[in-house]
Amino acid sequence: MTDHDRAAVRREITDALQKALDRRHEVLDAIVEADDKPGAIAAIATLLGVTQLGAESVMAISFDQLTGDARRQIAKELADLNAQLSFTLGDRPASSGEGLSLRQFSATVDRDLFEARTSDVGATGDGSGGPAGDLDDEIRAAVGRVSAEEAVWLVCVENDQKVGMVFGELLDGEVNVRIWIHPDFRHRGYGTAALRRSRSEMAAYFPAVPMIVRAPGATPA
Repeated sequence: MTDHDRAAVRREITDALQKALDRRHEVLDAIVEADDKPGAIAAIATLLGVTQLGAESVMAISFDQLTGDARRQIAKELADLNAQLSFTLGDRPASSGEGLSLRQFSATVDRDLFEARTSDVGATGDGSGGPAGDLDDEIRAAVGRVSAEEAVWLVCVENDQKVGMVFGELLDGEVNVRIWIHPDFRHRGYGTAALRRSRSEMAAYFPAVPMIVRAPGATPA
């Protein structure tokens, strides 16, 4: 993900927090009336007009964020982020994520995509940072980790085009998530969209496991 994509995600979260604090009584009512946490997140998203990522962040608000000082700090951060981000949705149309979907990686159908990723990044697919090995050996190893519920590889698709991959590897009690976008589709906001989509996917595959997002640069061998 680019710095702009990271800033856009942070702005999305901060904007949701600001809206939630401004309407905190309504938010609390929505949470209390929900049957469970997913229902509460959905209710918050509808009430505030924010994404699931933003609603999840609202659910994680701690009491110390309700003080006047904390609210002012959040408002300042939102203003700073708005000032930093000069691009618009028209410049990066994919960032909304409306047309992007994620599906499981196929060892046969998606071999070409992983080959393009490996050529671009120049490192093994397991996130260890080591040099890339034999392509088919790496794919077989990944399939084994997925089968053992130690990893999940997903393909980012929009309009039947494969635009990137999301890698989730379980390590030391955390899910290390890496997002790679094909060079032909970069600078359009797909990194932001993939992050949004991957959060719920990773939560389904690895419930209650902390998620750490990595954004490796392309460092060809």
